[in-house]
Amino acid sequence: MGKRLEDVADTRRRIVEAAVELHGTVGPANTTMSAIADKAGVQRSTLYRHFPDDNAIFGACTSHWIARHPWPQIEQWRQFEDPTQRLLHGLTELYDYYSDNRQMLYNSMRDVEVMPEFVGEISREQHAATVSVLIEAFDRDDEDLRAAVSLAVDFRTWSSLADAGTSPEDAASLMARMVAPLAG
Repeated sequence: MGKRLEDVADTRRRIVEAAVELHGTVGPANTTMSAIADKAGVQRSTLYRHFPDDNAIFGACTSHWIARHPWPQIEQWRQFEDPTQRLLHGLTELYDYYSDNRQMLYNSMRDVEVMPEFVGEISREQHAATVSVLIEAFDRDDEDLRAAVSLAVDFRTWSSLADAGTSPEDAASLMARMVAPLAG
């Protein structure tokens, strides 16, 4: 019985890792259940026994990927009481994370409309929490400051700067210098 359970767990792991790899290379919109089954080396019927629908495979794939690529520990940014230091430190960590995970994040953002709502909700919650931790260090929280910080933490902002050849550290410094005057 123990060997059977190990085989089931191994099959499930292979399926999830195949889905993660395909989402990272071709993107969620171009990943089919057949492609996942082929990549995992299983029959489609086996795949559906483990994951009866797209939501189930997306949930497992998302959980697996997040466990291997955890979001920066934004709560630790609170150790920086100076708002500009917190912003610079936070953006540097965030942009390093984006750089390390660029292809998966790009594919996910590009294909967000085909993903289950809970995947987008995770992203929106992370974004909102990150903005809040950065803004709370400032003496004020107004619409302009919130919009500027939101823009600064957005993956697409970093991606645009990276495409222009800006390093994560230089991009973080540039965005921190652009946001800081709004805190005035």
